[in-house]
Amino acid sequence: MYANSRIPESAQSGLHEALESRVNKHAATDFRKPYAPYNVAAFEASLAGWDRRAPLLLDAGCGVGHSTIALARAFPDHYVIGVDQSEDRLSRKKPYPDALMPTNLVFCRADLVDYWRLLADAGIRLDRHYILYPNPWPKIGHLTRRWHAHPVFPCVPRLGGRLECRSNWPIYIAEFARAVELLTGVPAPWQPLEAPSPLTPFERKYRDSGQTLYQCVVELDQLEEQSS
Repeated sequence: MYANSRIPESAQSGLHEALESRVNKHAATDFRKPYAPYNVAAFEASLAGWDRRAPLLLDAGCGVGHSTIALARAFPDHYVIGVDQSEDRLSRKKPYPDALMPTNLVFCRADLVDYWRLLADAGIRLDRHYILYPNPWPKIGHLTRRWHAHPVFPCVPRLGGRLECRSNWPIYIAEFARAVELLTGVPAPWQPLEAPSPLTPFERKYRDSGQTLYQCVVELDQLEEQSS
C-alpha cells in the first residue's frame, strides 16, 4: 500500500546525550579526509555551467531529483545543483520529458562529505541549501551517521544562505537545530511543516500517511550580519 509509511522507531526519546560533545569536537578539529578524485571531477563538472552570477541553490542528497526539479522551477534565476551519491537514484525517470525540464539545473553524482568541503574550500557561498529527509539513522548507536553529528557538518553553516532541513522524525530536526546553534551561537528555530506541494516523493508519502512533518530553517547570512 502507498500511504503506509511509519515514523522512525527509536529507543532515543530526546536529544542524544553525546550530541553536543560530538559537534563541539568536530568544530574544534579539522576534517582532513583526502578527496576522492571522482568527487573532485564531479564537483568541477557540476559548476561548469554556472556563470558565477546566478545565486546558487544546493539540493543535498537529492535522491531521484524530483525536489531538484521543483526547486529549479520555483527559483528560475538560480543555478540549481542536485547532489546524490547514487547513480541508480539519479538515473530514474523524471516527472517531465527532457524538453520540459528546467534548464537552470544540473545533477551531480558525488559524496556530500567531499562536495560540501569542496564548496567551502573554494570559498563558494550558497543562496539556498536544502537537506530534505535524510536517512534519520534512529538507533541510539547511529548518532555519528546523522549529518549533524558527522565530522563534515561544521562546513555546512559556513556555506551561508538559507539552510533548510526537513524530516518526519522530530528528534532529527531538534538535533539538527541544536547542532547549528552550537556552531553559529544563535538558536535555530524548528517547527511542524505544512506541505501542500510536496518537494520529494518521501515528503508526499509521509504526509499522505498522516505523519507530522518538521523543518528547521536558518538564515545564515543574517546571522553573520548580526554578529559583525
